[in-house]
Amino acid sequence: MAEHRVPPTPNNFHVWFNYTLGTPPVLKRAIDILIGNKRKFDAQTNREIHESYIGSKATDEAVAYEVSQQLHSVMASAKQFLTTAIADNRTQMAAINDVTERTEAGVDPKLLIESLMSELAKATTRATKLEVSFVEKSRELATIRDSLIKSEERAKTDTLTGLPNRRALEEFFRKAQLAAMEQDDPVSALLIDIDHFKRFNDEFGHGVGDQVLRLMAKVLREAVRDIDLPARYGGEELIVILPNAGLTTAATIAERIRRLVAECHISRRSTGEALPGITISIGVAQFQAGESMSDLIERCDRALYQAKKTGRNRVVTEAELVPEQRATA
Repeated sequence: MAEHRVPPTPNNFHVWFNYTLGTPPVLKRAIDILIGNKRKFDAQTNREIHESYIGSKATDEAVAYEVSQQLHSVMASAKQFLTTAIADNRTQMAAINDVTERTEAGVDPKLLIESLMSELAKATTRATKLEVSFVEKSRELATIRDSLIKSEERAKTDTLTGLPNRRALEEFFRKAQLAAMEQDDPVSALLIDIDHFKRFNDEFGHGVGDQVLRLMAKVLREAVRDIDLPARYGGEELIVILPNAGLTTAATIAERIRRLVAECHISRRSTGEALPGITISIGVAQFQAGESMSDLIERCDRALYQAKKTGRNRVVTEAELVPEQRATA
């Protein structure tokens, strides 16, 4: 932390402690990439790392605790309602039995009818109150359910770009992986890196860097198919999982994304100053039955490295790599 001038805050200690342990591996890889690109670990970068790889766990625990408390309150109320209802029913049954006994004893029928009507009115009132209480608690349960749905959406969304995050990516890939193996359909992935992204941050500030990432997110949403999942992989790297797409189809989609990004023009919001154009490099690979997501991304990464090594602003598929490049990182 001292070497990279990381402030000694509790959150930063948490991040770098996990980095030294190598858990999770994606955290270590993300930090290694940032170090390799000589990225400064400023306050914003440190915050993004914590939110992406550590913070979501704390948020999940807080949400789980809050929901647990809310459910406990609702269930306690429901239990109390039912206990009251049972007691009321016993009271009503005792009153009706009393009317029955008085009927057999020859009490005036008019008095008996009035007594019975009174008990039935009380029962109706109690039932109405109980119904209102349960309707209210049903609304509370619906609110809790909506809160959980929104919380789950937030937990699966990158705060900066609005794209799905790593958690959503892993969940989506598992489903695509199973479908591919069960139905023998192809699945491919694109690993996208913004060329010279460090320059945007260093020369124009992190605000411009964030603007570039949001623009990339917009292009990805427009360029991919409805069945695809674009996501933020970490730092300036983005990824797209393409179900039912072989290497050729994936390469075509990747080239469309590359071209659309190259055609974009951005300017500094505060001054209107035109900024340098954006280009990206993309590595493409196709899923092989039985492999993990990390294996697939590793092959994408090799193709991406080749794209950057041969000039950037291009798409390279794993089929274009020589055997040695396919076998080694």
